[in-house]
Amino acid sequence: MAIRVGTGKKKNNGADPFSDLLFNSLLGISLLFFIAIIFINPKTKEGDVEINAYFVITVTWKDFSPDDIDVWVGDPLGKKLWFKQREIGLLHLDRDDRGMEDDRITVNSELIENPLNQEIVTIRGVYPGRYTVNVHYYKSVSNEPVDVLVRIFKLRPDYQVIVDETVTLDAKGAEKTVVNFTLGQDGQIVKKDKIQKQLVVFRE
Repeated sequence: MAIRVGTGKKKNNGADPFSDLLFNSLLGISLLFFIAIIFINPKTKEGDVEINAYFVITVTWKDFSPDDIDVWVGDPLGKKLWFKQREIGLLHLDRDDRGMEDDRITVNSELIENPLNQEIVTIRGVYPGRYTVNVHYYKSVSNEPVDVLVRIFKLRPDYQVIVDETVTLDAKGAEKTVVNFTLGQDGQIVKKDKIQKQLVVFRE
């Protein structure tokens, strides 16, 4: 009976259990990371944000300004949209901005500020007739003129920029008509002008 005597050395067949375990672990972690990325960042359609409005009016002035600028809109029926009458028919004042007055909040002893000064009006349907868009210098803290950017966007059935204009309000109480526009039955703008029309019903 022949007896084989080993050399005491481990035979190397190219398979290292530790390396296999490490490789499989890394492979599993990579797979989990990939799945997590898919769920955290789902595919989105660029610009696919639906706003329930036909027209949007934005009134913007200098960031961090303490001054209060108001938007007023007159509709074809002679009614006026402003901060004390925030809904008239199809017109809605979605945001009334009071300068920096309501744009500060303290959380855990830390002051957080929103620098943007902007009022937003939406027109959520088509009613033919003449509309007037005014801006009013309601309250002045700086006692300086304020440049106000007014933009009007048509969203349906196609996107258009109707107005993109900056006007200057020289002092508290100043009011300017930025634009008058007339809507036809089909919702298209058939006329625009800048004839001044007073909408503000009070003076402080």
